[in-house]
Amino acid sequence: MVRILIVEDEKPISDLIKMSLGDAGYECFCAYDGEQAADMIEANHFDLAILDIMLPKINGYELLEYIQPYDIPVIFLTAKSDVTDKVKGLKLGAEDYLTKPFEIVELLARVETVLRRYDKNKRFIELFDIQIDTLSRVVTKAGKPVNLTAKEYDLLLLFVNNKNIALFRSNISMKVWGEDFVGESRTVDLHVQRMRQKLGLKDKIVAVYKVGYRLEV
Repeated sequence: MVRILIVEDEKPISDLIKMSLGDAGYECFCAYDGEQAADMIEANHFDLAILDIMLPKINGYELLEYIQPYDIPVIFLTAKSDVTDKVKGLKLGAEDYLTKPFEIVELLARVETVLRRYDKNKRFIELFDIQIDTLSRVVTKAGKPVNLTAKEYDLLLLFVNNKNIALFRSNISMKVWGEDFVGESRTVDLHVQRMRQKLGLKDKIVAVYKVGYRLEV
């Protein structure tokens, strides 16, 4: 499960973000000042951090510089809406910058985009005993090459980049086959079945009733 650290000193906002991201399938942890966040990052693994800038003890800019060696993507979520603040945050290495007040649906979309983009920037992706080389498009399982078709590979990458998220068949077909896809939903089912059979993922890529599929990690 994707682990997200929320660093926000206003508890009602922190609780709202945690509840909303939790409902979307993310595992969330909260820190209420920069010092507490730094301690948590030292002791735990996180896949993403959402930082306020105006934090007690250590501000968001300082915290971002501190956690960069841990290779954690950061989204700034702050009331500081001035362009110079946004430019500073992005130049320091933040992946995105969202200002308050904000809509939860927009935050969710940005979280998904940053996680997907961050995964894509990594050449090698490992999942269970599977390794994906995104540059050569070579997939191995327990060190042995697996012969996937182009669509099966694209399906695998789509699931890996959206772990623990239920994907609608229509969304899968659009992402893998394109907006002009005119086939039937059965086409998606057949490709998913063949891909998970080749990779031994039958118990991990599960059917979601009246929706599509979800990769459970």
